[in-house]
Amino acid sequence: MVKTLHTDKAPGAVGPYSQATEVNGFIFTSGQLPLVPETGELITDDIKKATARSLDNIKAILEEAGSSLDKVVKVNIFLDDVNDFAAVNEVYSEYFTNHKPARSCVEVAKLPKGGLLEIEAIAVK
Repeated sequence: MVKTLHTDKAPGAVGPYSQATEVNGFIFTSGQLPLVPETGELITDDIKKATARSLDNIKAILEEAGSSLDKVVKVNIFLDDVNDFAAVNEVYSEYFTNHKPARSCVEVAKLPKGGLLEIEAIAVK
C-alpha cells in the first residue's frame, strides 16, 4: 500500500506530485528545491544556504513520516553548476556526519524555478 506524505514544515509540491510517499517501509521524498516553507521564497543567492534549506526540507518530511536523516540510504543531488560541488559537500557533511548514505550528484541543464540545486532522498522508516 502506498501512503502519500505531507508536512507544513516543508514546501508544498510545485506540481502534480506529493512531498513524499511511503511503501514497504521505505520513504521516497520528491526533489526538494531550497524553498522556505513559511514564505515560499527560493534561495538563489548562496549555494550553501540553498543546500541547507533543501536538506532541512528533507529532514522535516522524514521526521513527519517517523524517520530521520540517520535512516537515509540514498541521496540524489541535482546541481545547476557542478562547480558548486565542494560547497555543497561542505554543508552536506554537517547533516550526514557519521552516517554516509549512497549518493549521486550530477549537473543538469536547468532546475524548476531557476533553483541552484534540488535534493531527493530515500530512507527507511
